[in-house]
Amino acid sequence: MVRRIMVLAAFGLSTGFWSAFAFQPLFGPATDYKVEPYPRSVYAADLDGDGDMDLATGKEGGIVSVLKNLGDGTFATGTDYETECCPYSVFAADLDGDGDRDLAAVAFSSRGTVSVLKNLGDGTFAAKVVYETDASPHSVFTADLDGDGDRDLITANTYANTVSVLKNNGDGTFATRVDYGKGGNPYSVSAADLDGDGKPDLATANFEGNTVSVLKNNGDGTFAANVDYGTGSGPWSVFAADLDGDGKPDLATANSEGNTVSVLKNNGDGTFAARVDYGTGSYPTSVFAADLDGDGKPDLATANLLGNTVSVLKNNGDGTFAVGADYGTGRYPNSFFAADLDGDGDRDLAVAALLSRSVSVLKNLSVAVRGDMNFDGSLTAADVVLMLNCVFLAEGICNLSFTDVNCDGALTPADAVIELNAVFLGAPFPC
Repeated sequence: MVRRIMVLAAFGLSTGFWSAFAFQPLFGPATDYKVEPYPRSVYAADLDGDGDMDLATGKEGGIVSVLKNLGDGTFATGTDYETECCPYSVFAADLDGDGDRDLAAVAFSSRGTVSVLKNLGDGTFAAKVVYETDASPHSVFTADLDGDGDRDLITANTYANTVSVLKNNGDGTFATRVDYGKGGNPYSVSAADLDGDGKPDLATANFEGNTVSVLKNNGDGTFAANVDYGTGSGPWSVFAADLDGDGKPDLATANSEGNTVSVLKNNGDGTFAARVDYGTGSYPTSVFAADLDGDGKPDLATANLLGNTVSVLKNNGDGTFAVGADYGTGRYPNSFFAADLDGDGDRDLAVAALLSRSVSVLKNLSVAVRGDMNFDGSLTAADVVLMLNCVFLAEGICNLSFTDVNCDGALTPADAVIELNAVFLGAPFPC
């Protein structure tokens, strides 16, 4: 083994072997948590009021499962709550004004419904209360649409070609739906103030229409007719965020059949420029915008159903995006959410992996402790082994942010020596 290391080291020093470290991974390997059967969606929120982010998943059989955070970004076995079948989308928000997060889940069926599960204050939930939507709701979102201080419900109804709006009565119960027609099979809906008038507008990703529809708020929680903008092929998911730093939310869609994400920049008045497409992994079905690398700019990430990956596209700083980097997940990642799951200040990823029957958690490495090679928060002999593998064999996750323990901008045998001294002799790192 020693001879193998020495040969590889000599080979590397003479042939530019260290170029293998040019790619610095942003996320660690996936840790899977079983969720039976077939999770289709995931949402992260502090459900039990302890300050860390728990997970809620919608899964086959008419169940929402809640996985509580153990405080370090690992998760307990899920607790199941009954909904209508089958919850393709779940959203967590304070619907009844008591300060904790309730759950809303839509049932993708000919009898369209949304189930509301009120939080009992400790991260457990009351029995569902069911409200009718139009047929085949595929996505649910909550926002204060009418400016009365509480959160209303919006669903995108795929085969009905509509959006349903259910206004909050002020106590977490909901009025009869109002439907707004549009074409193209809407798979996803999002709400944001797109035109700067202080009221949330709606945007839908229309799978068959290859469009995103914008429905402007009339100011009272009713909506004008949709205006459509072209996207890539098969848009499955839409996300609204200020991508270029001009103070106006732009739109991003995950285009499943095009293997792209489309970015549509806001012209400043809630109309949108022609799309710019960026490549992703195979068959992206979910898109999320968040600052993943700590530079203050929202990056884009997609869950790629047929690629068994998430793609991360870093923001260049102006709302354009670098080539994506792919990270492995469980099989058939259908939905994901970006949130600080382990409390270290950066955004991790939680991915609903349909055929693996699990939620994959990928921890963000951007603020990992230098020298902590297995990310357990401490320096041990295990870290030394992993450091040696990185230095001499180029194996493992060899991110300079925590392997470069002498801060000289390179990964060399000197880093291995410093790691050995730190672990076994208690010597401090020089930086």
